[in-house]
Amino acid sequence: MTRFLAAAGASSLLALTVATPAGAVPGPRSEQWWFSAWEVQKKVWPVSQGAGVTVAVIDTGVNAQLPEFQGGVVVPGSDLDRGSGDGRTDTDAEKGGHGTGMAALIASQGGRTGFVGVAPQAKIMPITAGNPAAIAKGIRYAADHGAKVISISQGFIANRGCQPDLQQAVGYAIQKDAVIVVSAGNEGNRANPSNNPANCAGVLAVGAVDNKKKAWIGTQRQPYVAVAAPGAPVTSVGRNGTLVGDVIGTSQAAALTSAVAALVRSKHPQMPNREVVQRIIASAVDAGPPGKDNMTGAGVIIPERALNANVPKSAPNPVFAKYDQWARTQPQGQGGQTGTQAPGVAEPKNNDDRNSIITLVIAVGGILGVVLLAVVIFVFSKRGGKGGPPSGGFGGGPGMGPGQQAGGPPPGWGAGAPGQSGGYPMPPQGPPGQQGPPPRYRG
Repeated sequence: MTRFLAAAGASSLLALTVATPAGAVPGPRSEQWWFSAWEVQKKVWPVSQGAGVTVAVIDTGVNAQLPEFQGGVVVPGSDLDRGSGDGRTDTDAEKGGHGTGMAALIASQGGRTGFVGVAPQAKIMPITAGNPAAIAKGIRYAADHGAKVISISQGFIANRGCQPDLQQAVGYAIQKDAVIVVSAGNEGNRANPSNNPANCAGVLAVGAVDNKKKAWIGTQRQPYVAVAAPGAPVTSVGRNGTLVGDVIGTSQAAALTSAVAALVRSKHPQMPNREVVQRIIASAVDAGPPGKDNMTGAGVIIPERALNANVPKSAPNPVFAKYDQWARTQPQGQGGQTGTQAPGVAEPKNNDDRNSIITLVIAVGGILGVVLLAVVIFVFSKRGGKGGPPSGGFGGGPGMGPGQQAGGPPPGWGAGAPGQSGGYPMPPQGPPGQQGPPPRYRG
């Protein structure tokens, strides 16, 4: 049995050096390089911060008393390991609070550390569960108590496929319209076993990449990997309120992907779970060999694209294709439909409504045409009919790519092709030659 333990050598505790002034809008710490890579403050937070969405974190519990979760961020959950309690206490003494760390990546408010989650307006529902049976119960609990995103940063070796009770629980949660995000596993450079619940039909399994969009060496190499997200290394907050640095693994990647799912669900509250997953996959940026691969799936997720991209109903959705295949083998009502139409099937429209829309489009198009003509005339009058801008680029200096300025940071990950975005500052990594965490891990 394997449990993901976040580690890269020995995890280091960082001093509390940043405080968030009262009333200030929280911003990320310098170690949070994924904020720059994803251009969160510039392109994501103006669109969505996760309001109205509850994310269930099935892990070791969450220390809800930390200033990082001020304002009632952590709502009551359940402790399924001990049979009592509401999950708002982190039971992980061995590694310093794995569940708290995952919750902080999603919805931390800054607090004493200044550490901020990607979806700071989301709520966290902590569910303490550390074995497959408890996780299956936790998935059902989360679905029954209104969680629209379920984040699971742990796994167990299961080369024979998904355990039946876990698969049934996943099917139950999908029928309740939940998006289920799971870490892919951290033994890709070793035995590379298949893991529960990452290999269950209907879950979004996530691999880990570094700050240059390159697959982390330990990320699992499995066909169930759907996408990848930052995970090598990632800083977070431990259960005692200190920063935990130098952590590497797919746990962090899954938590950050869960935050992105919360952002999408907040912006599109009526969008069914299968379309949320489809949107996250379709808007990812290729990160490995061309096309899908078993380390990064469809590529690295890009929150701004997931929020705003025009994703056709016919876009590939391997996660729900696998789920639909499993659901067809189940008795009626035990894993089938989610109450939404299949991809590619449009709802019938009233002809009057359609005609009204066409009329509106024509009218707006006419107005836009006049405005565009005026702009063109103005531009040419200012330029005197001469050629375009200098060959050095659009104000960025010689050789600079779109969106990149001389001396400035590299463009966000959504700005260019794989391998062309440069890298982002990150905290120091483990000892030279480190090949990933030890065989027994949660991470």
